[in-house]
Amino acid sequence: MKLLVCVSKTPETTTKIQLTADGKNIDTTGVQYIMNPYDEWYALVRALELKESAGGTVTILNVGPADNDSIIRKGLAIGADDAVRIDVTDEKDSLFTARQIAEYARGKDYDIIFFGKETISYNASEVGAMVAEFLDLPYIGDAIALEMEGGSATVTRDIEGGEEVIEVATPIALSAAKGLAEQRIPNMRGIMMAKRKPLEVVAAVDYPDTTRIAGYTKPEEKGSVKLIDPENMDELVRLLHEEAKVI
Repeated sequence: MKLLVCVSKTPETTTKIQLTADGKNIDTTGVQYIMNPYDEWYALVRALELKESAGGTVTILNVGPADNDSIIRKGLAIGADDAVRIDVTDEKDSLFTARQIAEYARGKDYDIIFFGKETISYNASEVGAMVAEFLDLPYIGDAIALEMEGGSATVTRDIEGGEEVIEVATPIALSAAKGLAEQRIPNMRGIMMAKRKPLEVVAAVDYPDTTRIAGYTKPEEKGSVKLIDPENMDELVRLLHEEAKVI
């Protein structure tokens, strides 16, 4: 089985994001970066589980600058066989990223191309579906379970109000949600082996920019909490009706 896992770099989950003075960029001073959790904990680990049970290879793919090599090496330490970084120095939009992934993957006969369901920085959930469209592959989003039997995949995915079970022949593209696998921590042996595993850097395909960032704004600060005496239900009902406007 030949598996490709697309990973991205995001700010660490507890990072407090600040903007530059003009509001057009994120101030990266002191920001710690990690592999996007949906990519690492669920997509990568499930790919590794499939490799361990049925054989094959797991390749990590990242679109970004040389600074991303550290998070790629973590994926290799967890167990991926090799990695590829498409060399892009400036941050681009989802369409550009999807085109790069599709051009790299085209003709390489991957059985499954994995994505996290979204990045924790932008929450757009766009790249996986775009790649599937460019490669003319079936796309299953928000997968919480995946079982393989020969060339057929049975995928359970989250939908509004429940779950949906899909049977589909590979090759496919799939985005991983919470529940698809359990997080793995790289051990010392894996970390040492990762230093010797191949990380190929390839040039990006030339595509024009289709969007630009006009600016960022931070959400409004949350208001203070109001504590209501449990004996004063009339006041609670009044606040829910007049201020919260939920009843």
